[in-house]
Amino acid sequence: MRYLWILSFALVNIPVQAQHTLYGLLDRYADDIEDEVIEWRRNIHANPELSNREFRTAALVAEHLRSLGMDVRTEVAHTGVIGFLRGAGDGPVVALRADMDALPVTELTDVPFASKVRSTYLGQEVGVMHACGHDTHVAMLMGVATVLSQVRDQLPGSVKFIFQPAEEGAPEGEEGGAELMLKEGAFLNPAPEVIFGLHVWPERVGRLSYRAGSFMASVDELYIKVRGRQTHGAVPWGGVDPIVVASQIVLGLQTIASRQLPATATPSIITVGIIRGGVRNNIIPDEVEMRGTIRTFLPAVRTDIEQRVRRTAESIAAASGATAEVRIINGYPVTVNDVALTEAMLPTLHRVAGEGQVKQADRITGAEDFSYFANEVSGLFLFLGITPADQDPATAAPNHSPYFYVDESALKVGVRTLSNLAIDYMLANQ
Repeated sequence: MRYLWILSFALVNIPVQAQHTLYGLLDRYADDIEDEVIEWRRNIHANPELSNREFRTAALVAEHLRSLGMDVRTEVAHTGVIGFLRGAGDGPVVALRADMDALPVTELTDVPFASKVRSTYLGQEVGVMHACGHDTHVAMLMGVATVLSQVRDQLPGSVKFIFQPAEEGAPEGEEGGAELMLKEGAFLNPAPEVIFGLHVWPERVGRLSYRAGSFMASVDELYIKVRGRQTHGAVPWGGVDPIVVASQIVLGLQTIASRQLPATATPSIITVGIIRGGVRNNIIPDEVEMRGTIRTFLPAVRTDIEQRVRRTAESIAAASGATAEVRIINGYPVTVNDVALTEAMLPTLHRVAGEGQVKQADRITGAEDFSYFANEVSGLFLFLGITPADQDPATAAPNHSPYFYVDESALKVGVRTLSNLAIDYMLANQ
């Protein structure tokens, strides 16, 4: 990979007037496309689709990219779409990513384009809503495609537009998302040098938040089956109570983060969200099932915690004459922003967002499968504020809420941000 110059120095050899002219064009084209971006967003919002079922959204995206004269590949990882915009020069290929799927959430907002869609999820009929803002991501990246296609004769490199399905997780028994897109060649012919992405978030409208290094947590699924020996509730000594053992395991797991790992090193979370066992109040059952989640910010800590979870559960169970079967399914890895790339692109963020609108964020314990892309090439993932100016972001409905609301004036900021990141990286590394 080419050396990442800090832009304030790297762009010094590019005529200032040429820079200003190009930036002016990007801003003008973003202004011109704003209403259409909002209309796309509302269209997609009113017609949400669950993971690996984003057929309508994918068709809308593919038609738009083809109308711009791009090479378009469809059905990548089931419903993914990749558009390739060839610039005038042979400089770096920059990838830009948006996720497309919605959630099994029944919308409770009062916007006129609120979703009324119903579908089936895990065998149940559910409402479907873009409660995480992926509709905005798709619309913004469609807008970026329009903007950059209008300056293709001035692009020193090329752009790969990646519209990804199933960020919220593929349906049970299926593969999907960024990992499957990579398996199916999303980064081939040609390979990008870097990738940029952003996510809407309850923060002051138009504000960009970033963090160099580990930004979002890895996420793993935890399953523990505790086997005891069934007996009458009146004579607990006649068997082995897996409910008591499971309770002790829950408490024991909490000491891993609080007592076994260096508190100053990195945060970590072990949460048990489900405990199931027993059918009657006076019968001690044979077994108890537990399910939870593990979140960390460093790969080494992730591996270490998995070993400690197994040891803790198995040892506590053995001490009571029970057994514990531990199963951990690795999910998304840590989302890491390349430190050099982040520092290099900070001038772009400040120029686009304006004074006081760029913020270094705390780590976020949510997870993102953008992490797979950023493990392959240098990546930068940002958050874009969408909370109206008259609301407190701390009390605004969060992502995944049925009341999640987007101030659409932020969308133009997102279009300008991704457009300028792509241009500035190309100019600095041509």
